[in-house]
Amino acid sequence: MKVPSVRSPLKFFAWTFALSVPIWLAGAIIGDAPAWAPMRLPISALAAVCPIVAAMLLIARGREAGGIRGLWRRVFDHHELRPKGWYAPIVLLMPTILFVSYWVMRLIGRPLPQATVPLLAAPLLFVLFFVAAVGEEGGWTAYATDPLLRRHNVLTAGLLLGLVWAAWHVVPLVQAHRSVRWIAWHSLSIIALRVIMVWLYARTGSVFGAVVFHAMSNVSYTLFPNNGSHYDPAVTAAVIGTVAAGVGTAEWWRKARHRGQDTDGFDGAHASVRR
Repeated sequence: MKVPSVRSPLKFFAWTFALSVPIWLAGAIIGDAPAWAPMRLPISALAAVCPIVAAMLLIARGREAGGIRGLWRRVFDHHELRPKGWYAPIVLLMPTILFVSYWVMRLIGRPLPQATVPLLAAPLLFVLFFVAAVGEEGGWTAYATDPLLRRHNVLTAGLLLGLVWAAWHVVPLVQAHRSVRWIAWHSLSIIALRVIMVWLYARTGSVFGAVVFHAMSNVSYTLFPNNGSHYDPAVTAAVIGTVAAGVGTAEWWRKARHRGQDTDGFDGAHASVRR
């Protein structure tokens, strides 16, 4: 399915924030999240549905070919993820990053418990976060990423989208009583994370891959190193930032190698645009 070239990321951002405001206000009125909520997520985290709702509204207003049904097909386009070997980084990259973050914290002398991963909780958490990721990536990836990749390279598109994504997370984090320092470092980590997600999408052309990666990211954050109790956003931001810098450098090198040829080095992204 061809993705329309008339989509406006700015309109999508505006709609996403506007739809989120009532949920953020409800979170402020209701107060703290229940003790059983994963990652101490407040009620305002329910705004995860807003990106895909914003995308559907804009698609309906623009009377796009394929319509809303086409958007949902892209969200579950597992058949487009080729080669299947890309499932390895999609599923394993974030657990690896969090595992490295844990060992970095140990090396610098942070007081940490022995790492325990409640594997029995992982499948349930994955289902929960997969549903939330559908709501988010149905907008951030399926709607907004292609227009940005038409104008920018992977690194720039990822940074632009990541900045907006980080800003969108601030209200729920404030309502979760995170400190300014914690929010600042976490924001840097999710900006870098979005660069990686844009890279994976550019290389695979699959929205479903972005959904799975997003879900695995939240599962990993929740479980490591000890039910998420000792997550340090500064250390994790450094590790993810290193990976994102490597990804950006690799894509720049790909583009440099292909300069002058009939490609711009972003095969996956342009394959997704052509569908």
